[in-house]
Amino acid sequence: MKTAIAYLGEAVIRQGLGYISKSPEKNIFKILDWSQKIARDPYHKQMIEGVRGVLQEPGSPWPDFMVSAFTDIHPNIRDTIAINFFVNGGFLGVPKQQEMAKKIGAGVPFAILMDPTARCNLRCTGCWAGEYRGEDLPFEVMDRVLTEAEKLGIYFVVLSGGEPTLRKKDIFALARKHKEQVFHLFTNGVLINEQFVEEMVDVGNVTLAISLEGTEEYTDQRRGKGVFKNVMHAMDLLNEAGCLFGASVTYTRDNVDNVSSDEFIDLLIDKGVRFVWYFTYIPVGANADLDMMATPEQRAYMHQRTSELRLRKPIFLMDFWNDGAVSGGCIAGGRRYMHINAAGEVEPCAFVHYATDNIKEKSLEEALRSSLFRAYQKRQPFNDNHLRPCPLIDNPGAIRDMVHESGAHCTEADMGETVDQFSTKLQGYASAWGEVADDIAEQERAAREDKVG
Repeated sequence: MKTAIAYLGEAVIRQGLGYISKSPEKNIFKILDWSQKIARDPYHKQMIEGVRGVLQEPGSPWPDFMVSAFTDIHPNIRDTIAINFFVNGGFLGVPKQQEMAKKIGAGVPFAILMDPTARCNLRCTGCWAGEYRGEDLPFEVMDRVLTEAEKLGIYFVVLSGGEPTLRKKDIFALARKHKEQVFHLFTNGVLINEQFVEEMVDVGNVTLAISLEGTEEYTDQRRGKGVFKNVMHAMDLLNEAGCLFGASVTYTRDNVDNVSSDEFIDLLIDKGVRFVWYFTYIPVGANADLDMMATPEQRAYMHQRTSELRLRKPIFLMDFWNDGAVSGGCIAGGRRYMHINAAGEVEPCAFVHYATDNIKEKSLEEALRSSLFRAYQKRQPFNDNHLRPCPLIDNPGAIRDMVHESGAHCTEADMGETVDQFSTKLQGYASAWGEVADDIAEQERAAREDKVG
């Protein structure tokens, strides 16, 4: 916590967190006042005011959510994540990232996604990770990347794979060594046991997003028989210990209604889940099934449905694609996020299996200046309508042009198809979604104007 402490002083930070935890329902707004004072970036001040407005709305579920976060999460996890994510990563990290971006002449992201391994104990239908070679990223390489990331102001580290908990010993060693960063694992949850949970509580800076495809029928159908029950048991262990965790949910043509149902969301809340990452299915790989993709109408429904659920459910919902308006379009390619796979290849996004550089051969700063990342950043946003943010499924001509311009190579074990073939097969979907998305954007613009008028 040296970074935050150097800025604020340990006593001030501990006092503030202790103060709100004693009576969060009474002190939430006082802590927002405190946050306003320490925030340096105008954007952060606006965000804090936005939180204040949401909390003050009649019938809002968010006061209960905030109270629960302070009373039910283990104090070591609560305090460590609050300091590392909001102070180090946000209040201090973002201005540092902006400063370093000017210095190095390339975007510096808020988050790094890194794969400790490409190995996995499951074989889920349609998983893009299966297209990689089954190798591990060496500990010393990950350690170096994290050290370089801190110097650039990056304190949010996402670990995926493969299944990252196959390397739990190394992950906890990294978390203990890099105490000022947050480690967020996307995991299938099958290997989480009492010992793993005890380590999470002790280290304080590890959080989880556990993959689900909906209720038991839908999860086991894609992930394997018995996986759902294993995940429910893991969530019970985590909840009882006061760990901070969420769910990662991929919506497909078959499970849209299930994963957005009150039944499913209420189940997650009861299990102690505090946030949900929604991802739409991306057909990565030559043999990927386009029929698994949510239809444009289903994607539009998820956009509407998540907006509605946020108004009445005490759980933080994020739709990685449909929330493009919040992020200003695609965040990949080093703009706000990047991906390093288990072979060390530096990719713009976990779903974009192309690279020009390998982190084993270059520093993080050098990798951020790659020709592929530059090709990304000069085109972002890929569409004026941020409901169409993605260069893969929404603007497939963009990924074709960027790969050709940068000379990037495919990072899959078996390339299978060219980038031209990939972009061609997605063009029909992109056009169909474009029509729907443009209609939604126009309706939302008109609604905003009516509200102002």
